[in-house]
Amino acid sequence: MPKKSEDEEKPKKLSTYTIKLDDAQMSKLEAVLKSRGWEAFDVPYARFAFRGPDCNVTAYDKRKVVVVAGKGTEEFVLHTLEGEITQSPKLGYDEVLHPDWFEAHAGLDESGKGDFFGPVIAATVIADKSAIDSWIKAGVKDSKKIAEAQIIKLDALIRNTPGSISAVKFCGMPRYNELMARPRANLNSLLAWLHAMALRECLDKKWVPWGLLDQFTEQPLVQRELAKKEVKNFELRMRTKAEEDPVVAAASVVARAEFVRQMHSLSKHLGEKLQKGAGPLVKQQAKEIVTKFGAAGLGNFAKLHFRTAYEVVKEMGKLDELPLKEPPPKMEWE
Repeated sequence: MPKKSEDEEKPKKLSTYTIKLDDAQMSKLEAVLKSRGWEAFDVPYARFAFRGPDCNVTAYDKRKVVVVAGKGTEEFVLHTLEGEITQSPKLGYDEVLHPDWFEAHAGLDESGKGDFFGPVIAATVIADKSAIDSWIKAGVKDSKKIAEAQIIKLDALIRNTPGSISAVKFCGMPRYNELMARPRANLNSLLAWLHAMALRECLDKKWVPWGLLDQFTEQPLVQRELAKKEVKNFELRMRTKAEEDPVVAAASVVARAEFVRQMHSLSKHLGEKLQKGAGPLVKQQAKEIVTKFGAAGLGNFAKLHFRTAYEVVKEMGKLDELPLKEPPPKMEWE
């Protein structure tokens, strides 16, 4: 069997174009696609949508825009319709494709969950269209894609935008470790509690009908906490990669900025910069903290329920000082 070339094995690239049309052109396009036998399918908020050979066409009424994506798209559009074609560099915050992103709503995200040092931060941001438009223009996006120095600047912008509301909730490290040491303690449950408090604080200042949470569990943990707090007439939606929504992206920036500030404060107490993440450098620094402050002192900086904490304390022969529970064996994948 002949071996495929590298180019043949690579996935085919898709191009995306946005074409502004008037009503007459919209009707002409729909008629052409029907005559070619293209398959119609439903797209939320769309006037019509058709699927053809290596090409999808979706038309939106709101701003008389057609979004066309697929192989050979440009040639098809040029020969079918009059109108200027502008290649879209990014449609992530496109108001036409995602009108719900520009409604007044809440965004929820967290930071620090996977870091051995420092607290877990839950943040809520509430904003309307005017604030969202200004944040997109300023470069607000998922905090994982933004440098630390820029995070602090964007956090200040978000918090000081007129009409927007934000709140962060977290536990200091001693309190965090106390809560996580309780029987049946669970990080997702603790995070849900923090999210519910931050959201409730924001809703008390500015009510919106719905919010979007970057999903960290399949269980409706935050919804249950909101019910306990008697939050009514509010829909909390959840999905992965929710940071594509600009308000969730703003919440991710606010959460990360607070995490950066808390890490800076802990670093001052330590006398050196704390490492982020949970890699080998983190483990080495944890041993240095135990040497400097004793095993119990590790809990002022680190999440003691992490496997790293047990391994460090055990390797240093300090389990008598800090009797941490042995974690379950690591999963071995064949």
